[in-house]
Formats: sequence, C-alpha cells, structure tokens
Amino acid sequence: MADVLSQNEIDALLSAISTGEMDADELRKEETEKKVRVYDFKRALRFSKDQVRSLTRIHENYARLLTTFFSAQLRTYVQISVASVDQLPYEEFIRSIPKMTILNLFEAPPLEGRLLIEINPNIAYAMLDRVLGGQGMGMNKVDRLTEIEIRIMNQLFERALDSFGEAWNTIVEIEPNMVDFEVNPQFLQMVSPNETVVVISLTTTIGETSGMINICLPHVVLEPIIPKLSVHHWMQKKQKTRLPEEIEKLESRVKKAQLPLSAELGQCQISIQEFLSMTVHDVLELDQKIKNPLSISVQGKKKFLGQPGKLKNRMAIQILDDFNEEEDGNE
Repeated sequence: MADVLSQNEIDALLSAISTGEMDADELRKEETEKKVRVYDFKRALRFSKDQVRSLTRIHENYARLLTTFFSAQLRTYVQISVASVDQLPYEEFIRSIPKMTILNLFEAPPLEGRLLIEINPNIAYAMLDRVLGGQGMGMNKVDRLTEIEIRIMNQLFERALDSFGEAWNTIVEIEPNMVDFEVNPQFLQMVSPNETVVVISLTTTIGETSGMINICLPHVVLEPIIPKLSVHHWMQKKQKTRLPEEIEKLESRVKKAQLPLSAELGQCQISIQEFLSMTVHDVLELDQKIKNPLSISVQGKKKFLGQPGKLKNRMAIQILDDFNEEEDGNE
C-alpha cells in the first residue's frame, strides 16, 4: 500500500518543486525504478490480514467472556480488552515476556499441538489475593510460589479455558484442557524457535492493578482450520437440514403444547370511588349485548368468535367464526 502524505507534506513537496529544489522528472524516474523491499524469512507472515481480523474478533469475544468470568470469581472491578494481534517467531515471543512469569500450557482437541496463555505476575497475584480474601494487590514473587498458590492459580485459569472454547465455537468446537503450569519460559518448548505464532495481547485491569495476558497460538496448530478464518466462512450461515423423522417429532411436540384460551364476556368502566364502594350483590353493566358473539383469545390474542353454553353440566363456549379485526373495528 502506498504511503499517504499529510497536507503539510504535500504543501512542502509542491513548494520544493516550484522553487526548483526538486525536479519533477527525477521524481518520475524514481517512481518507475523497481523498488526492493527487505524480507526476513525468519519472520514469515503465515496469516493473511483477513485471518488476523478474524482472530481479533474471536478474542475480542473471549476478552468479554473473561471479563464476566473473572468479575464473578473475584468480585471486583475487572476489565479485559484486546490490545494487539501480532504474528512473530516463537523464539521472539519467548524473549519478549518476563524471565519469570505465569505460563499455562493447554491443549484444545481436536486441534493437535499445544497452546499457551502467559499471565503477567502482577495480574496473577492480584487474582490470587482476591481469591484468598485480600484487596487484590499485585506483587511479583514467582520464584517463591507455594504448592497451595500453584494449585489455586491452576484451578482458576483452568476454569477460564471454558470461555476460550466458547469464543472459538463459531469456528470450531474445541475442548480446552490444562496440560502444564510453568514459571520459566526457557524451560518451555512448544514448537521450533522459527515457527510462526500469533500472539494476542489482552490489556487487563483488576481493581487498581494492570498488566497483560498474552495468548500464543502456533501456526502449525491452527493450520487445519485456517481456511475457516476467512470472511467468506465467517459470514456464511450454515443451514442445518432436518431429517423427516426430526420434523415429525418436532411437529408432534408442538401439537402437544398447552395454550391458554379465554372468552371475554364484556367490559365496563367505573370510577375509583365506585370500585371502593362495591359490595356483594352489586351488578356491573357490560358493553357486550347478549345476542352478540363473544371474542375468544388464544395466548392473549383474539382469534375466534363464539357463544356461551353448557356441556355435561360444565360451562362451555362454541366457536362460530374467525375473529376479524376490521369488522370488529367498524362496529
């Protein structure tokens, strides 16, 4: 994509050409020359912009689900949002995170391979402090984690993986499960150092503590479902075709559904004073004439006209005709 010049740059360029400082012919010559762009094969871009946008949408939904989940679990202010989505070599990602941090390694069958969620120690300890009844203060003592603290964190982050599966449900049905808990990224080797990974960085605020949560998705793991990350697949609506047996069963259940049916004898309007002074044996005059049919409502909506009567010593109503709103309005 060509660079877009600002108005000041355009004015400066026109001024330089008009004063002779720059030659228009030289500019045209430079434009026609073949331009060479440096390409680093170690930073191969394996995901298209379209696929990156789809990953961004998925994890924006994941961030919303995480916000709801942690807000309920920690009972404090939690705000999580997508800060960036980048693709880079795995080795570069490992160098970019702290030397001692919280690393949750998990699998997501049917996808083959492992995925990673890195949580800044300040955020992880703020969560731990809230779970244990504290104010949610952030600290960093990763090298002194106790077995109890590891167990609590592991359980908290493992339950958060359910939201990850829910966010990906529109693309593929996965069942995330925690595999390992680590604090030193140097001991963690998921893929080869030059393997391209997508890193989704989530800005996280818990109470007064802020930090980052990074989700690392290797290209080799996502490769089987990459075609599904296109806009065409994202916008496509899958229509499930039902079998005749399913349609018959559905119709049978619908036919057995219970609907409230009521017949309206008539209406009248009285004042509050008249209502308060009503006693036994008082008579209310309705606006409905005896010879006129009654309106029959189904689920609160007028559907039929009928006349009252008796059937086997029980009150009954006989349907005479369909209810017509136009005719009813003209009366």
